[in-house]
Amino acid sequence: MHPPSPSRLIVAICALSLTGAVHASHDESSSPSPSLTTTTSTVTPCVATSTNGAFYDLRPDTAVIPEKDVKLARGTHTKDYLARGYDYGYNITLNICAPVVKGVEDVVGLTSERWGKVGAWYEKGGKVYSLGQESGALTPRGRKLVLQYSEGSPCEPPEDKDDKRKRSRGIHQGAAYSKYSDDQDEDRDDDQTDSDSHSDSDKQNTNASKEKTRRKSATISFLCDRSPDSPTAVSFVGTDPDECSYFFEVRSQHACAGAEPHKPGSVGPGGVFAIIFFIALAVYVIGGIFYQRTVVKQRGWRQLPNYTLWAGIWSFLKVWTVICFWFRPMRDRKAMGMV
Repeated sequence: MHPPSPSRLIVAICALSLTGAVHASHDESSSPSPSLTTTTSTVTPCVATSTNGAFYDLRPDTAVIPEKDVKLARGTHTKDYLARGYDYGYNITLNICAPVVKGVEDVVGLTSERWGKVGAWYEKGGKVYSLGQESGALTPRGRKLVLQYSEGSPCEPPEDKDDKRKRSRGIHQGAAYSKYSDDQDEDRDDDQTDSDSHSDSDKQNTNASKEKTRRKSATISFLCDRSPDSPTAVSFVGTDPDECSYFFEVRSQHACAGAEPHKPGSVGPGGVFAIIFFIALAVYVIGGIFYQRTVVKQRGWRQLPNYTLWAGIWSFLKVWTVICFWFRPMRDRKAMGMV
């Protein structure tokens, strides 16, 4: 049997390098990827990724109900967060991305089936009011994260507040100036027209309010606190004049942007490096052989790019291999059959 010629060996090396690059890219691309194998992406609650690649995971800040014979991780919250209302006269209890740990009952405006999904609530006048159903949909906005609870207890109807304002204004009506008698007829006609238009608008507002009832909601803004010793703190910022929308601020070390962990099935740093390496190797070998064969007119092993360099490295390795085996102890050489 004749040994293979250098040309055939060079062709085999080129084929192996191309095959390695193709297989590396094929393995990475053929692995199941959520964006390719499924039509809908699964959103992990309390996890978000911003448009610039910043990754946020607030799951460690979620208060959980401790189970029997289950050891919780260090730092796990088992109690709800309490936000003091100060001048509002009541405190607010809430949880992050989950229902409150301490269950509530007899919530104003909610059916019993929705009591177990209340994410924030407060008690006033002996009644329990919900600020919204729990949600895990985090929304990055710049350097802040926003979490919103909605569909809480019904807000106070706007008509009731308008009636209160009208009663407060009625004391001062007619005290500013007196109208002249010549303008009374004209004003009377205008008042009649205004009353008709107001009655029509009142009917429309009444019908609209019956169709849709405004409900309380809570907006939670998260700020980064890099101090590892500072616990997660919730502060009540305020509410709108109708006490329908409530705003909170949470400081947590988990609200700081981090690197997204590697997802199974996606191309990781090692896969990217392997693809780049095999492609570069293929370009180096094929391009070098083409140049040496067509421009320099080399044949045989000298078609390889930088043949002198690789031949010198191979000779160096052979010499050092012989030296290392020759200076081994005699018993090792006898055991290996070298003597």
